[in-house]
Amino acid sequence: MTSKKSVLFISCDEAKHICDKVQYGEASGWERLKLNIRLSWCRITKAYSKRNNKLSELVQKAEVKTLDNDLKTKMKQELEKKLSSNN
Repeated sequence: MTSKKSVLFISCDEAKHICDKVQYGEASGWERLKLNIRLSWCRITKAYSKRNNKLSELVQKAEVKTLDNDLKTKMKQELEKKLSSNN
């Protein structure tokens, strides 16, 4: 008897990857279906999904602001200029 990989049942690692894709809106409907099947019985995947959701919520609440690339470049140039003038 040959073992045949099930189309609906995915590994825990694949489920984690799909969970990450769901967080960023990149998962297809088929992937979400396979993930939901896995979530229905796998407590490890459920725990990963729960932590992933919590982390995403915290990042959104933090309202992290980053510098734009132009400002970063300008700051880097100023720092390099000051460092070279000290030598």
